[in-house]
Amino acid sequence: MASNIVVVFDFDKTIVECDSDNWVVDELGFTDLFNELFPTMPWNNLMDKMMMELHSHGKTIEDIVEVLKRIPINPRIIPSIKAAYALGCDLRVVSDANTFFIETILKHFGIRECFSEINTNPGYVDEEGRLRILPYHDLNKPPHKCNLCPPNMCKGLIINRIQDSLSPCEENKRFIYLGDGSGDYCPSLRLKEKDFVMPRKNFPVWDLICKDPSLVKAKIYEWSDGEDQERVLHQLIKNISMEENVQLISTEFKKQIPPFKAHEALPKALSIKI
Repeated sequence: MASNIVVVFDFDKTIVECDSDNWVVDELGFTDLFNELFPTMPWNNLMDKMMMELHSHGKTIEDIVEVLKRIPINPRIIPSIKAAYALGCDLRVVSDANTFFIETILKHFGIRECFSEINTNPGYVDEEGRLRILPYHDLNKPPHKCNLCPPNMCKGLIINRIQDSLSPCEENKRFIYLGDGSGDYCPSLRLKEKDFVMPRKNFPVWDLICKDPSLVKAKIYEWSDGEDQERVLHQLIKNISMEENVQLISTEFKKQIPPFKAHEALPKALSIKI
């Protein structure tokens, strides 16, 4: 079992294949208005404004739900998540999307119960039937002071909270973080040497990490698509579990154990040229 592993997923372009905000706006025919408003306000405020525009033009919550159910997802993602959950991993989401979109999509694909926690911007339907999207961090309170992240959400602070929430007997848990966007760079920097980060190759977080990989303490393993993500993630889970078993046996019997060698080799972790 892999109960000592916490797997943290970004959502857009990591679990689903596109940006869920753009998907809803584009599929409902409001791309031009979105592009017109985009330069005028922060993204989180813009999405709340777009939901108001959808509502005022007669688009219903049911219309939004039907669009979300059609969102593209690689066919290997769902079985990969189910398998990781079945192995005992603690799966969580940290995303700059919103609760309504993420909950709707995960429930539609039958994997909501696989996740112990969803950290994202609040989204709810108000009394008028309009979807409201609020910032994760209350903008009326002092800012989070992270210059790597947008004002509404610092994913690094969320990772720190998860790390700090572990009890003393859980302090040896190991994290695997998967993401693609620039917002996934900050949490990558918060991981420890025993952890792993899986940036999507040739996406913004990959480019940021490649500028100076030495800033990331965790081991770095790239992925490019759903099949690649599944293969790398489950090999990491397998390797960690085998290492834990070796340590358990070594402690129990107090004898030397041969160094662990994975049955199937992972691609080499990102090298650092000095």
